[in-house]
Amino acid sequence: MSGGHPVNDPHPASDANPANDAPHSAQHPTPHPTRPPAPVRPIGADPAVLRIGNASGFYGDRFDALREMLTGGPLDVLTGDYLAELTMLILGRDRLKDPTRGYARTFLRQWEDAIGLAVERGVRIVANAGGLNPAGLADAVREVAQKAGVPVRVAHVEGDDLLARGGWGDGVLTANAYLGGGGIAACLRAGADVVVTGRVTDAALVSGAAQAHFGWRPEDLDQLAGAVVAGHVLECGTQATGGNYSFFGAHDLLRPGFPLAEIAADGSCVITKHPGTGGAVTPGTVTAQLLYETAGARYAGPDVTARLDTVRLTEEGPDRVRIDGVRGEAPPPTLKTGLTRLGGWRNEVTFVLTGLDVTAKAVLVRRQMEAAFDAAGNRPAEVRWTLARTDHDDAEVQEEASALLRLVVRDADQDAVGRVVSGAAIELALASYPGFHVTAPPGKGTPYGVFEAVAVDAAEVPHLAVLPDGTRIGVQPAHHTQELVRLPDPPLPGPLPAGPARRGPLGRVVGARSGDKGGSANVGVWARTDQAWRWLAHELTVERFRQLLPETADLSVDRHVLPNLRALNFVVDGLLGEGVAAQARFDPQAKAVGEWLRARHMDIPEVLW
Repeated sequence: MSGGHPVNDPHPASDANPANDAPHSAQHPTPHPTRPPAPVRPIGADPAVLRIGNASGFYGDRFDALREMLTGGPLDVLTGDYLAELTMLILGRDRLKDPTRGYARTFLRQWEDAIGLAVERGVRIVANAGGLNPAGLADAVREVAQKAGVPVRVAHVEGDDLLARGGWGDGVLTANAYLGGGGIAACLRAGADVVVTGRVTDAALVSGAAQAHFGWRPEDLDQLAGAVVAGHVLECGTQATGGNYSFFGAHDLLRPGFPLAEIAADGSCVITKHPGTGGAVTPGTVTAQLLYETAGARYAGPDVTARLDTVRLTEEGPDRVRIDGVRGEAPPPTLKTGLTRLGGWRNEVTFVLTGLDVTAKAVLVRRQMEAAFDAAGNRPAEVRWTLARTDHDDAEVQEEASALLRLVVRDADQDAVGRVVSGAAIELALASYPGFHVTAPPGKGTPYGVFEAVAVDAAEVPHLAVLPDGTRIGVQPAHHTQELVRLPDPPLPGPLPAGPARRGPLGRVVGARSGDKGGSANVGVWARTDQAWRWLAHELTVERFRQLLPETADLSVDRHVLPNLRALNFVVDGLLGEGVAAQARFDPQAKAVGEWLRARHMDIPEVLW
């Protein structure tokens, strides 16, 4: 179908794990004789389809999105993703100040605004806004409902917070395992109108609701994998409807609508949005989100490992993209556990260098600042200088005649990055290069954080569903697990025939989406046509990637091939240092690395122009 992606074999034979060489059905354990209990009341109006929407992609997303999704069209479940690595650090600092805090307070204000609508329309709410204190948020939700005079059954999921377990090392503020969807499913089956969780996987908000609705068992791996993929597409909100999209000019992005998934009993789904909302749902926007913050073909989670190399996309009509063919495998035996700690203190000064002799001006101010550090006898432990040549010759606008020299310092001691830095910079105001000024007055040092991911045996993590009546139910980890092993790359398509080429930006023929995972970054690149894919798969090697992005030249870069999506996914280890909270580089979350890559020039075959 026009706009669809190639339909490849969804169950490729080659596999790095010998156990997977058996027929697909043989990989699944013997079915359990009983299904989960039926829900106290139906979760959706249609037993064959569950309509799940999203109203938040991060803590601070569009406030009125919850109300928009409740009023824009029919829904059964509305999810909200509020947690990220940096968010956990922020909530950890909140909890230090007040033990009753630790949850996303924005959600509570949104809930207060839309409680009547949600109950009136029978839409269940599932959000991970509980952060470090899901029980506290559940109590606050009940209090809001009571004041509004609206009867609401509230449940929560806990057990992810492992800080009290100890043994994490000095200075750890938060230690949270990424739980699956089982606790959410148990709460919904018990009749909860609202389920708040702590740290679950982002996709679990959707897969847990689907488990509850369809009664899937742990061994229903393909169905679970399909729901996890749907959850991954929804989790970042409007990124699935054209936000942060390489080819944004083709769509109305003034106010993109939030996405929803129509999930079927076999785990397939249609990604769409409410009628009349902005943005667009296309194979391209869905592909971009599928590649976001992923690594290889195996997308591992607590309930299932979804095979991204088996995903098939088909454009069914305007703003409707079907996802099917997703294959599931047993999850790994461990759970990812995120640790955050305060790493120390940082400060930053950006000097503006205007007009002529930019390089000489940069050398002068750098020598002066370095001399000031030596004279103070308190040099920061880490000093980094970067010069961005944003200046143009003979510029008609002063800003276009200016370059930016950025100084970033870090140290365990606040004094080493405070007055010794800001004082030295201020004192240069009348004693340095001509035209001296900075983008903002230097200030005191600010704390920065460090994120670390460790693996914890799933059997050692308590996963608890606290039902609306207060009953506490333990959720068992997966009985059948499989170590996560990298899949070998599949065969590449045949290369394009030799022909004339023109020099130009890579982004003329490909899209890209990049993001962060701890200290690593991923850059997903996809082609929009079969011809472009034949060229991309052969030309954008790891060596060429390093040449185009020199910052990655000395780092570990792994390339993963996803033919069904006509995509390559590059994982760059160490690009972000100790993670987003450490603010180690100009683009600390690697959000624009993909667009940087698209702006780099290559020799592109003329048939692709």
